[in-house]
Order: sequence, then C-alpha cells, then structure tokens
Amino acid sequence: MTESEIRSLPLTRRGVLETGTAATALLAIGVPKAGRADTPPAAPAPEPVAVTLQINGQTHSLQLDPRTTLLDALREHLALTGSKKGCDHGQCGACTVLLDGRRINSCLTLAVMHDGEKITTIEGLATGSTLHPMQAAFVAHDGFQCGYCTSGQICSAVGMLAEARAGVPSFVTADLADAQPTLDDAEIRERMSGNICRCAAYPNIVAAIRQVAGAPA
Repeated sequence: MTESEIRSLPLTRRGVLETGTAATALLAIGVPKAGRADTPPAAPAPEPVAVTLQINGQTHSLQLDPRTTLLDALREHLALTGSKKGCDHGQCGACTVLLDGRRINSCLTLAVMHDGEKITTIEGLATGSTLHPMQAAFVAHDGFQCGYCTSGQICSAVGMLAEARAGVPSFVTADLADAQPTLDDAEIRERMSGNICRCAAYPNIVAAIRQVAGAPA
C-alpha cells in the first residue's frame, strides 16, 4: 500500500487500523526520503604494519592489521592457542597473559601497542617438561574442571603473587602500609576476581595459589 493510498482511506475504525498497520510496515522496511544521498562506500582496510613481538623468549616479526588484538595475534598468527577467547570484552580473564611480568587481558589491547615488549603466555611458563610451580599446584589441587579458564587463571595467579610481593594492596587489604599483605582466602579471592571459572572450582584454585604463596593450607 502506497502513502497516497493510505491517505485516501476513509476515517473509519477499520481504516484507522489499516492505516496503522500499513504505517508500521513502512517504518519497518524504511521509506526512502526525497533527495537522500546514497550510503558512502565502506572505508578500505588499513595497510598492515610491521610488529615485533617477544613471546616466551622468542622473537616474532609479523605484518598485522593495526586493529588486531594481542589475543588474536597470539591465536590466529602464532598458533599460541593456550590463551582463550572467552568473552572478548575483558570480563572473564580467560585471555590473561603476562606483559613484563604484569597481568593483562590480551583481548583488550592491540598487538601494535606492544612492539618489542616481553610477553609470557601459558605456553611459556613451564621450563621444558618441568611445570611452573603454579601449574603444578593447580594439578595437585585439581584447580580446574573443563580447563577453558585455566590458562588465564594460572597466568593471573602468577602476576597476582608478584603484585602482592611488591606490596600492592587490594580492596580488602586491612593495612595499606603492609609491605607484604597476608594472602588469606579473602585476599586471594579479591585479587583473582577478574578471572571467572564457570565450573566454580574456586576453592581448589584458592588452595593452589595459597600453596605457591607459602600460606598455610
């Protein structure tokens, strides 16, 4: 039904209903406006840029779209798939890696921002066939079930312990002047709150971290 036909309908109850239905349909499909310019063509993709990433002690020279996240560079370009893409919004922590020893969400940062910087993924924590102490503790305490979040949990835990040893307080730290906050369950849970385990293996994860931290079980 055209606009002119709609306007010619008699002003009856049926006409009002038909007019409303037709108007709703027109709004749904969109009515072209006179003189409306065509949609401009999409902008071309940016040219690839050279990026050198220091991953787990090895140098990787890549040509990347500057919009490539660090997570996608690891997974799609270097086949380092230990870092998982969970939410892709920095909310689950499954993609956590270590940047110069500091934990970051690799899905929230661009690869080009870390040219030449030292990055450690879950694949780089072990020494040959010898597991990192945090990896061994997760195995000993059964700190995983499906395992999807485990690489992020372990990298985050390693970075978290470094923060605590440097005296960085958390939201629940009682004494902000304490050079070495006591890593009790509350401290560990708060500091690891950015890493979600959908299987809810949190008690085992906390136990594993306490073991590596040297805290009493």
